[in-house]
Amino acid sequence: MKIELIGGCKKDELETRIQKVAAAGKLSRFPGNVFEALDTCDNYEKNLKLIKRIIGMGHKSIIEHDYLVFALCDVTPIIEQTIIGNRLTSFTIKSRREVDFRTVGFYIPEFRNKDLSLHPKNDELKEKYISHMKYLFNTYGDIVDSDVNVEDARFILPYSYHSNIFMGLNARELEKMIVYLMYGPVSKIAELKEFGEKLFDLVKDYAPYLVDGIESHSDYSDNQFAYMESVTDKPEIKIADKPRLISYTENADDVILKSSIMYHFQCSEVEAENLLKSAVKKDSEYKSKCMDIILHKEERRELEQVSFTFQIPISLSILTHLTRHRMHSLLVPDFLPMWNLSNYVIPATIKAKSDLEKMFIEANEQNMKVFEEFKALGVAEEDLIYFYLGCQMLNVITTMNGRTLQWILHLRCCNKAQWQIRAIAKEIATQVKEVAPLLGKGLGATCMTDLVCYEGKECCGLIDKLLEANNQKKD
Repeated sequence: MKIELIGGCKKDELETRIQKVAAAGKLSRFPGNVFEALDTCDNYEKNLKLIKRIIGMGHKSIIEHDYLVFALCDVTPIIEQTIIGNRLTSFTIKSRREVDFRTVGFYIPEFRNKDLSLHPKNDELKEKYISHMKYLFNTYGDIVDSDVNVEDARFILPYSYHSNIFMGLNARELEKMIVYLMYGPVSKIAELKEFGEKLFDLVKDYAPYLVDGIESHSDYSDNQFAYMESVTDKPEIKIADKPRLISYTENADDVILKSSIMYHFQCSEVEAENLLKSAVKKDSEYKSKCMDIILHKEERRELEQVSFTFQIPISLSILTHLTRHRMHSLLVPDFLPMWNLSNYVIPATIKAKSDLEKMFIEANEQNMKVFEEFKALGVAEEDLIYFYLGCQMLNVITTMNGRTLQWILHLRCCNKAQWQIRAIAKEIATQVKEVAPLLGKGLGATCMTDLVCYEGKECCGLIDKLLEANNQKKD
């Protein structure tokens, strides 16, 4: 694992960054303008002292003006999946849809007992683990060499493989991330704690105003579900057969339309209801026409007034296709306690070739066998998480407002989207259309909803057929 801060590290760059944060802290009670505040913050040590005093009082919004970009080299998807949930953080990740991953390497943990002390058979376990991981990577390579695209072959990759990421975030989010990694429940996972410590080492040099706040935190790694588990029988993990709409805003179409009337005319909800009924009497297509305008506005705040909650079955390989959309409330199960490794999906391109399907199933069975052997020897679950494979299925819960829903489905219903997330997106669109048909008209790939494609040279060609059909309809 190698972590570096990109830019802002030189003495003059560091001083400028600190000056900016200090001026932001000074501005609210400063009699002059913003430029004069900047000019007065010309001493690095005084700036640092001022920042520490202000954030020590709990006013941490000022450190959001310090933005840092990190290069993360040879980290695993365990780190990737943990940090990508920080919705105010930006990530660019090496694509498993486009790149052959057979030679990227993999993480090798120091195996520990359940009390997290070093396992007496650590060396022996590491040797067997390395052999098993090589077997899984070789299986991946064999599948790729059998003319299956890397997009589908990756479903057999173990979650030990090395990933590379650019990560950008403001200092306030960085502090929260480091505290979580070093002191939170995930700190028991050695790789995640090491990652937090490496970030903290960089903070000491390049964002020193965060040090005291981070060091003041205490450990909170205890099981936060202990009470729930003590009074609830643990059910068998069952993966849903498809996305399920489990709750939503009643009469969502009318809620959207009335919110538009209310804020534009500055009237009450009762008045908006009456105005809506009156407008429909004048024009029976009023609701449809107004919704069409809202669906195509640059700012679509009215759509944010309604929400839809789903349970979604998804594989680990595709989870990032959902988590990278920041503006929805996503609940992803923790890596621990370990899930049932027998819940996995086989891509259709692999199923289509009996020899590859057999190879894929054998690899999963071998993976479960080795996992059980390690578990029987008392290896801590925190070190067994690298036996998760990309094909592992899990259930997630998310709530999206109408605007976020439209944005996600514009992207994920596209024929260029990965097949599993595309199927999920299309099912979500179908279920929302049943309860909000007017909103539903704006859900789907942009070629279908707006007669426009943004894929350029990678366009699937459907837009040409749709435009031709639309022109013929007009004629």
